[in-house]
Amino acid sequence: MKGFTRYFFQKLFWYLLAFFLALFLNFFLPRLIPGDPISVIVSKMMSGTVASETQERVYQSFMEEFGLDKPLPIQFFNYIGNVFRGDLGTSFSLYPLSVNEVLGNAIVWTIFLQFPAIIVGWILGNLLGAAAAYRKGVFDKTIFPVALFVNSIPYYALAIILLYVFGVFLGWFPIGGGYSRTLIPSWSWTFAIDVLHHYFLPFISIVLVTIGGQAIGMREMSIYELNTDYVTYSKMLGIKDKKIQSYVFKNAVLPQITGLAISLGTMVGGALITEIVFGYPGVGTWLFNGIRQLDYPMIQGSTLIIALMVLVANFILDMVYGLIDPRIKAAQTEEG
Repeated sequence: MKGFTRYFFQKLFWYLLAFFLALFLNFFLPRLIPGDPISVIVSKMMSGTVASETQERVYQSFMEEFGLDKPLPIQFFNYIGNVFRGDLGTSFSLYPLSVNEVLGNAIVWTIFLQFPAIIVGWILGNLLGAAAAYRKGVFDKTIFPVALFVNSIPYYALAIILLYVFGVFLGWFPIGGGYSRTLIPSWSWTFAIDVLHHYFLPFISIVLVTIGGQAIGMREMSIYELNTDYVTYSKMLGIKDKKIQSYVFKNAVLPQITGLAISLGTMVGGALITEIVFGYPGVGTWLFNGIRQLDYPMIQGSTLIIALMVLVANFILDMVYGLIDPRIKAAQTEEG
């Protein structure tokens, strides 16, 4: 355990360093976008007939309200302090709503959409990819080209195709939103069925693309494992094919687990285009709106959530590999 403890703290150090670098970029990058967000707010609030002195006073009051009147280094340290207190600030475009409140609701929608879609796509894709490698023949010649074709379609293109065919042309599903505007969110069957009706198309668009990518990856890894020496030796020993296939699957699926962890960690960022196309009320949509409206706190809050999820997912993956991978275990023992 001494080797693993050292491994744990080494990894923790680098991930904390990456987190602080992410905080630095998270603060400064939005401010490189051309434009003045406070001027946009003031112009929306006031018409051209309002005296310029009044507009200037309102402008300065908003600058003080959001802390933008202070020097940039002070703004940065205030931002860091607020982050560690769990305060992501007040949205410029949705003033006086806090970013915590907006993204707190949005992340539920994003996870509700992305997590099941990624898991379902990952399971089906790996099963189909393994089956294509084991059975070969017509089965492989059918699955591989289809998976390759689906995987080559960008998220947004497939989303637009599904939206047009099933939403606009056939009219089977709504063309946008997380639920009907005529309904008030509640714990009722009517609302739940309406949410699922809006949910189906974005869910399927993510599942189909995920299946394609996972099937290709699993097929290639399975073919590689099937041609290794231990498989040949196992066949010579007379071990049953099903037993050999189980060994092959366990070895081939390890890189796929890495891909799954990364997919789960980046689910918020990956949801951006899908949510925009379907008008889904998740974090990706709010990030897009924040960029469009120069809403610094909304951009910072959204990207911070994305960075945290990526770092946490990869850190957990490193820890799991440190416990189960024999090569890493051996390295830890030697260091210890």
